[in-house]
Amino acid sequence: MKETDKHTGIKKTIVSALGICLLISSCVSQKKFGEIEAKAKELENLLNTATVKLNTCLDKQEGLSQENAFLKANNSSLVETMGNITTLTTKGAENLEKTLESLQERDVRITRLQDAVNRRDSVNLVLVQSLKGVLGDLSDEDIEVNVEKGVVFVSISDKLLFRSGSYAVSTRAKEIIGKVAKVVNNKPDFEFMVEGHTDTDPYARGVLLDNWDLSVKRATTIVRLLQNDFGVNPARMTAAGRSEYVPVSSNEKAKNRRTRIVVLPKIDQFYKMIDDGMGK
Repeated sequence: MKETDKHTGIKKTIVSALGICLLISSCVSQKKFGEIEAKAKELENLLNTATVKLNTCLDKQEGLSQENAFLKANNSSLVETMGNITTLTTKGAENLEKTLESLQERDVRITRLQDAVNRRDSVNLVLVQSLKGVLGDLSDEDIEVNVEKGVVFVSISDKLLFRSGSYAVSTRAKEIIGKVAKVVNNKPDFEFMVEGHTDTDPYARGVLLDNWDLSVKRATTIVRLLQNDFGVNPARMTAAGRSEYVPVSSNEKAKNRRTRIVVLPKIDQFYKMIDDGMGK
């Protein structure tokens, strides 16, 4: 039986007792009636006190129930949050691992590409030493051999190759070009381009209209000499005229009148170097 029902029963009992007291008041003495009345009052006070305590307990029980529900909901939220954090942490670790792998792969590619470039530079160094070896008896002012950005350049003054205002080669030219041919014939993995360069003095003679024509004509003359007299494979050569537009000196025209041989690995050979390096 619930506490409230018990208290209701007690109240009914007290009321009944009071009724009985009234009925029998005429039968008992005034003193006895006072005692009974006092006892009933005491019981009513006890009942009221118990009722207050019961209501207080019920209020506390309701508060505890609400707090318990809140704690359960908060706990569920925390569990869900921890799950999300765990998921994010796992994904973050996976992403970090992938990033590190990507960086390592990039470092490997860079290292291998650098190896390919180093091999190319080593080959170029050997080529430069070979060219300087065969051309070493010539004046440094008349012929230069150097490397720029992985490309070997041989620059020969026109006074060693052509008569003034002409694209016909001199006897000395055959000696010089023959030495260059000896080196390039021993390096079949290289291609090269012969460039003609002029000064700024206007030129027009016969079928030649300007310095463009003269620079191209001098380049094709050297290419034919390499092919016909020294057996260089024509598929490896390119003839080009640069006219007056790539000068090396602003105040010495003689330095600008030159023929430049640009030696470089065949493009497919260089890419093969890179592919071989990347495939390690």
